[in-house]
Amino acid sequence: MADVRLSTGPGRWILLATVLGSSVAMLDATVVNVALPRLARDLDADMAGLQWTVNAYTLTLAGFILLGGSLGDRYGRRRIFLVGVVWFAVASVLCGAAQDVGMLVASRALQGVGGALLTPGSLAIIQASFAADDRPRAVGAWSGLGGVAGAVGPFAGGWLVEAAGWRWVFLLNVPLAVIVVLVAVRHVPESLDPGAHGRFDVLGAALAALALAGTTYALTEAPAGTTAPALVGAAAVAGVAAAVVFVLVERSRGKGRRLPGTRSRREAPQPMLPLEVFASRQFSAVNVVTFVVYGGMGVMFFLFVLNLQVVGGFSPIAAGTALLPVTALMLLLSARAGAVAQKIGPRLPMTAGLLVAAGGMVLVSRIGKDASYAWTILPAVIVFGLGLAAVVAPLTATVLATADERHAGVASGVNNAVARAAGLLAVAAIPPLAGLTGDAYDDPGDFSGGFRLAMVICAALLAAGAVLSFLTVGDDALRAPGGEVTEPQCKSHCGVGAPQLQPEAETVPAPRAGAA
Repeated sequence: MADVRLSTGPGRWILLATVLGSSVAMLDATVVNVALPRLARDLDADMAGLQWTVNAYTLTLAGFILLGGSLGDRYGRRRIFLVGVVWFAVASVLCGAAQDVGMLVASRALQGVGGALLTPGSLAIIQASFAADDRPRAVGAWSGLGGVAGAVGPFAGGWLVEAAGWRWVFLLNVPLAVIVVLVAVRHVPESLDPGAHGRFDVLGAALAALALAGTTYALTEAPAGTTAPALVGAAAVAGVAAAVVFVLVERSRGKGRRLPGTRSRREAPQPMLPLEVFASRQFSAVNVVTFVVYGGMGVMFFLFVLNLQVVGGFSPIAAGTALLPVTALMLLLSARAGAVAQKIGPRLPMTAGLLVAAGGMVLVSRIGKDASYAWTILPAVIVFGLGLAAVVAPLTATVLATADERHAGVASGVNNAVARAAGLLAVAAIPPLAGLTGDAYDDPGDFSGGFRLAMVICAALLAAGAVLSFLTVGDDALRAPGGEVTEPQCKSHCGVGAPQLQPEAETVPAPRAGAA
């Protein structure tokens, strides 16, 4: 029942389960980067293999995250959250046991499915469980503790790689998952949406995943020249065709048309992506900015730690903690950036922040052999972090403010999926474009040159995002039609992997009969 108080024992148990569960998925998306050089040597992987190790997870996560939220609304948020946690743990064991890069990539794809099931549920459980006046503090605590986990994760990952080997980066998920399951079963109440009806849009989810998979495969394999051109071309055509069909299917379902084999419109699946959310020009514009910006950021986070180890000679633990100032600045400044955006509008903070972050990426491009952390790396990541801290909270708030109120949860999910898809496609396309193919990670000289070019490309993407923000985001974008100002949702920390998800806010889910 939605009356739990944060200050009580039950409230703290719920917070522990949701924070730890979402942190497991979030950490795996970042900590794996620290382990890439070691696992590449052990599994004899090339650059394409490293790209797929990162992208296989992102692909299934982005493709199924909206469906995961719908499953929780229908069958129970706690139930689907627990299924996701167990699924993620089993996939993590398979990752840790991988004997070749193909098995690792397949296991990472399975991990992404688990992440898509548990990630939306963690925040939805908070929304459904806590009393209305305690929810903002609960969300803030969830966000802040998640930020702390994000800060600790790369350090812990680097230590694990050095002390126990890269496989433990995945195997560590298992005991954490056991704790989440035990706490959730005992202390987290069940909830669902009694108004959810119609069949699930499984076809839409499958088409979205196929579109991303085909496009990613073509972008990754074409530059390497090791795959038959006909196969690469077929993958590209299949990806584009799946994207077109996806739009047609979602448009048809959004209009409530009866599909073949159904007796009524009510039996037709609800669209995974209601295209009507894009009726707002501002919402569409902010998602374009999101795509451009998070594409550049995705490549930076993928290559940065690799460059420090391959070119700079840093240990995994030193490389893993090099970006810690970015997370610290996000923790300290996200709420303040949101407050500024409330007062003056989001356009100037987003524009200035992206220009500063682009400058930080240019400084990052200078990190090469024998780079000093104090004089070369630290100034670059501080500038980048300051810019990022000014952007993410206003961007997230603008997404929610410019969509119809009844689509708040969907709008947030769409923006989150857009960011993940951007990172997926950019990590597939930009490294090969910069010459990072084959065994480039074995040659510090080749890798250094490719890294510099990739960072310049990413800086250009962020600068393009700044221009788009200035031209398309209005100063009144945070002001709802009634005149009230939408408060940014990142109370303590805004994630750098993707904008923070928000649950549907207009209804209070009813508890399931017999809930714990």
